[in-house]
Amino acid sequence: MLWILLAFAAAPLQVARNAMQRGLVGDAGPWGATLVRFLFGLPFSIVILGVALLLTPDAAAHPTARFWAAAIVGAISQVAATGLLLMAMRRSGFAVAVLLQQSSLPMAAVIGWIVLGDALTGSVWAGVALATVGLSVLSWPRRGQARADLPGGLLGLAAGAAFAVAFNAFRQAGQAFDPAHPLYSAAAALVVAQAMQSVVLTSILAMTRPQALRSVMGSWRASLAAGAFGSAASACWFGALALAPAAPVRAIGLIEGPVAAAVGRRLFRERLTVRQWIGGTLTGLGVLLTLFH
Repeated sequence: MLWILLAFAAAPLQVARNAMQRGLVGDAGPWGATLVRFLFGLPFSIVILGVALLLTPDAAAHPTARFWAAAIVGAISQVAATGLLLMAMRRSGFAVAVLLQQSSLPMAAVIGWIVLGDALTGSVWAGVALATVGLSVLSWPRRGQARADLPGGLLGLAAGAAFAVAFNAFRQAGQAFDPAHPLYSAAAALVVAQAMQSVVLTSILAMTRPQALRSVMGSWRASLAAGAFGSAASACWFGALALAPAAPVRAIGLIEGPVAAAVGRRLFRERLTVRQWIGGTLTGLGVLLTLFH
């Protein structure tokens, strides 16, 4: 049951990281704030890997072609998902974007079933259906506000889809690196992914948006805090994914909803509408059903 504890720890850490990244979007832009998660989280991830090595001295690296393919797909998908999520936050609000991100659950379940052969019970499928209805209600534009609401909703759903791909890819990478030591394998996959993400995204921003890169470096204190929370959250997610299928792991993300609503109201003075509460509740119930797998 260690994967449940890891996933429960990851959710609030992820909300904290999202909140800090949200505060950096104004100056650095969504892709500069996305870089913060990986570049400033990498040193902490290396420390986590070092601890994992100390705890498992007999662990051995197996960087097979399967590992590299899964790590690259996961890294690209996670970068895209993070950027899309931050853009959705600017349009739809912090809490709503986090709730929309829960679309990664039904998508992760279906991808795991089709691509990886994960066995899904009737309760999981019922949860996927209910979560899909909740997400549809949550992302449906308000009357007279379609132009304002639709882009944020679509960005949030796209972020969920990208996170679903990343979750399944990182699960494969973690299992391929050293199947006998899943937590060490997950920590190693995290370091490799963050190193690739940091190098590629830094290079792209240096060539296309140097001002965003300077803004990230100028806000190094806030960026370092966001990186620390992000690294801790990712380590917990990766560890949980190495021990269990992506759908039930992501289902624990149910607690992100109320935590994000509280953070959005406290820090960003956001209030959810009745429709958003209904959609969020349906989504949460659907997520909860998937736990009974």
